[in-house]
Amino acid sequence: MHRIDPRRSIRRSLLTLLLPAAIALMVAAWIVHGLLLERMARDFVEDRLQDEVSFLEHQLRQSGPQEIRDIAEGDYFEEVFHHAFALRAGSQIHSSPAQWSTVLEPLLIEEDTGLVRKTTPGSNASIADFLAYRKAFSLNGETVVIVVAEDLSHLQQSQQELHLWTAVVSAILLALLILAIWLAIRLSLSSVNRIQHGLTSLQTGATNRLDVDAPAEFQPLTSQLNQLLDTLDQRLSRSRDALANLSHSVKTPVSAIRQVLEDDTRALDPGMRQQLAQRLSDIDRQLESEMRRSRFAGPQAGKAAKPVSQARDLLWMLGRLYPDKNFELETELGPETRWPIEEHDLNEILGNLVDNAGKWARKSAELSLNESSNQLIITVEDDGPGARPDALQTLGTRGVRLDEQTPGHGLGLAIVREITERYGGSLSFSIGTRGGLRASVSMPKERQG
Repeated sequence: MHRIDPRRSIRRSLLTLLLPAAIALMVAAWIVHGLLLERMARDFVEDRLQDEVSFLEHQLRQSGPQEIRDIAEGDYFEEVFHHAFALRAGSQIHSSPAQWSTVLEPLLIEEDTGLVRKTTPGSNASIADFLAYRKAFSLNGETVVIVVAEDLSHLQQSQQELHLWTAVVSAILLALLILAIWLAIRLSLSSVNRIQHGLTSLQTGATNRLDVDAPAEFQPLTSQLNQLLDTLDQRLSRSRDALANLSHSVKTPVSAIRQVLEDDTRALDPGMRQQLAQRLSDIDRQLESEMRRSRFAGPQAGKAAKPVSQARDLLWMLGRLYPDKNFELETELGPETRWPIEEHDLNEILGNLVDNAGKWARKSAELSLNESSNQLIITVEDDGPGARPDALQTLGTRGVRLDEQTPGHGLGLAIVREITERYGGSLSFSIGTRGGLRASVSMPKERQG
């Protein structure tokens, strides 16, 4: 089969494939009908010939050899028989009707039993093609040969007429089948037209999302397109929020610093320099936070990450950052396992959780990667001091820190929570088996539309 151009119309491709197939199947069915019709007619004629030979044999055995001439030349068989026949009893030869004698009497010479097919186009047009059944048996010490025959020309003419009518009916059925195929394709592809109209409405702004009420084959497509639109809207919203946050957070300290620097009547003493440095540090921290938030991608079609490979690279790097602490990876996943998470988002989740564990761990921290039938599970546990049970609920809230003595801005766990929620997951905290903090991330294995 030739390769189908993927840019070709679906309707034309289906018609190109289905119409020749329908025609070929109908022609094949017509040919098979002719062969079966001929076979059935031949079997029917053969059975009738054998039955009449058996009937004639029975009559001869009942009448005896002295009555063979009377049976053969009487009117009984002409009235009862539907076929021509000839018989030989010893040296006596009889046939009926008379016009068959020239073609049947030569068959009486042989004493074989079975069917005989003869075609003699030059002798007599009326019996040019016939089928005969010959049987030889012994009767009172004499050999008797019986031949019963039927002219096949009339039968073949009837077969041809029936086969011709079958061709006419097949042509009508083929036309109806072609019409049904065309209607079925047109009705089936009406959903494609609805999607096309939906895209047009989406482009003109009449709607903001595609209608997901589509056939099962197109539902993943419409869901992914709607998810892509949601992602773009989320990115636009995050960018606008980031700009608004930056504008609100940076405007006041920048104005204060500018006023201090523009005031040439005062000298910058050490206390003032420290305040300016603190203000600039706040601005830098805010810029870093908003830039990291703006890079969150969220679930996207075609994006996947290799959690085991990324986790190993991350633990190697943190092992250099915290040389006095041991970082372990616990997983049964293979190195080529892929999770439907954008690579940068997974790095942010793993990096913030393991870095937080590294800051608080006394000697070791463990990262565990697992998956169930419908969940992706990330667990990070350390052997540090842990947290108070009443404070576990506040972890992951932006700006909340349990220990102001440890370097950081309290943004890491909040970033993890925000990314996790974008993927429809959850972040929870508990006291681990090592006595330290255990952070668990659970996200659905299948992307949410």
